[in-house]
Amino acid sequence: MITLSKNIKHLRSLKKLSQEALAEELAVTRSRISSYEENRSSPTLEFLIAFSDYFKIPIDIIIKNDLTKATDVSFIEVGNKRVLFPITVDHDNENLIEVIPAKASAGYLLGYDDPEYIEQLDKIKLPFLPTGKHRAFPIKGDSMLPMKNGSYVVAEFIEDIVDAKSGYSYIIITKNDGMTYKRIENNIETNGSLLLKPDNKQYQSYSVPIEEVLELWKFTCSINTQEYEEHELKLSSIIQMFNELGIELKQLEKSLKII
Repeated sequence: MITLSKNIKHLRSLKKLSQEALAEELAVTRSRISSYEENRSSPTLEFLIAFSDYFKIPIDIIIKNDLTKATDVSFIEVGNKRVLFPITVDHDNENLIEVIPAKASAGYLLGYDDPEYIEQLDKIKLPFLPTGKHRAFPIKGDSMLPMKNGSYVVAEFIEDIVDAKSGYSYIIITKNDGMTYKRIENNIETNGSLLLKPDNKQYQSYSVPIEEVLELWKFTCSINTQEYEEHELKLSSIIQMFNELGIELKQLEKSLKII
């Protein structure tokens, strides 16, 4: 349990908490914190649950992985996978989401794994969001109608690319193309790639090998910065109808193949 004791001490240090302060947050005595950090006793299950909830880090990651190399609590390296956690909070202890500025979105590819870059981003609070780590990304172009140019997509971080669901839209961060917003088809099992499909059929779909994917964020909601005009609403309704019809036809095709 040496790794666990080191992790408890290190995560407390990252949050700049004294043993007394952490003990107060978790409703335990300071001596218990000291005992766990010095590996003089093993943490109870109740303590691990409380510690996990407080730091927003799964218990199995705290127990199984050496987290002492982490220099920031906004993300932690676990093996070769980068795991993000919703640590940033306001004075009311409510989670905040980072907003990638439209004018500097190209810089995200250079700073996405830099804690200092993430820390200086503007932040907003959206109380209606589900649990998970969210970030707001600017949308450029019209490849994902009816999403207008200049809108923002708020998306949830996906820890494992393999979990990407076909037919859903994602923000995809890639080594070569940077940031893009597309609907995906998960072809990882068949050819090790994701097929990125624009909703606007004037644009072509294309595949991206998973080794080129740096981050994947699943659509949660959108923030429009411009009002829709009447003809745009009618057009978007038609596009949505055909997209939904296409998804239903694909599901039906798969069902027929199984039979």
